[in-house]
Amino acid sequence: MWISITFTTVVLIVVLYFTINENTFVYIRRLNPIFLFLAFLLHLISLAFWGLRIQIMTRNLGYNVSFRYCFNLILANLFVGAITPAQAGGEPVRIHQLYRVGVPIGDSTAIVITERLFDAIVLGITGAVVIVLLGSLVASPTSSTMIALYISWVLMVVAIALFLYAIRSPVTLKRVAKKLLSWSLRKWDVKRLDALLGRIDREVDNFHVSLSHFVQKGKGGIIGWPIVFTALFWFSEFFTASLILMGLGQPPYVIQSFVAQIIIAIIMMIPLTPGGSGIAELSATSLYGLFIPASIVGVFVVLWRVIFYYFHLIIGFVAGLAIIRREATTVKVE
Repeated sequence: MWISITFTTVVLIVVLYFTINENTFVYIRRLNPIFLFLAFLLHLISLAFWGLRIQIMTRNLGYNVSFRYCFNLILANLFVGAITPAQAGGEPVRIHQLYRVGVPIGDSTAIVITERLFDAIVLGITGAVVIVLLGSLVASPTSSTMIALYISWVLMVVAIALFLYAIRSPVTLKRVAKKLLSWSLRKWDVKRLDALLGRIDREVDNFHVSLSHFVQKGKGGIIGWPIVFTALFWFSEFFTASLILMGLGQPPYVIQSFVAQIIIAIIMMIPLTPGGSGIAELSATSLYGLFIPASIVGVFVVLWRVIFYYFHLIIGFVAGLAIIRREATTVKVE
């Protein structure tokens, strides 16, 4: 956590150092706090869409999980995601919390992985649309940024292909999972390892059944409300940046901002730093510097990261404490 916070803070200070001038203070005096409040509110609404997506997906599998519980696990997921490479730590948190409320690990894993499939589909379609609408902007970033973008898109396609293959071939998935576990836990007692491998075998079956259920259910499982809430989530997340721009007295630059946010989102999927710290700030600075005044880029990036990083740490930490308290109480009862 401290490595992530330190890295992000240092990068933000460097960005401010190289972008602040006399015009910056003019923009700051014009700052409209109403738009910044709306940006915070819209971000919370987007997290609510995420919680609704999980609730509906669990319901599609026959489990009744409250929205309040789903929203709280999303908030707790934010904290761990902010301090792990490519925000990957959030997935185990969501799987664990679904498991604690009665959703088997195989079903929980299927839900979380299907979430990522929905994200990839929506980001891919949205990216294709905005690139067509504003190809000149995408052509202007540095070649290194474009290379990272192309690599990320390839990885996304590969991930979707592996996801679909896992549905078609659960036997292969079991074999790979067992080999990885046998290698990583080779020092364990044989009986203990065999018991774990047996459980993995059962959970992979649950995972396969759950994924197949999502696919076979059609409109209710794949192209229904989960996709709708995924689209609403990403639209809200991306438009939050436009509200910050308006709060700084700038035009919303909706299309340009969407392009920048998509590129940043894909780049941050590469597991380089905890929570994408440093990568997010530098990417946002270089991309938004293409269409907003240089004197305000640093201030914009700071406000953007306050909402999408520091706010996540605070609210995620509080939600995590609530979970720890609830689980400690459960243990006492048991």
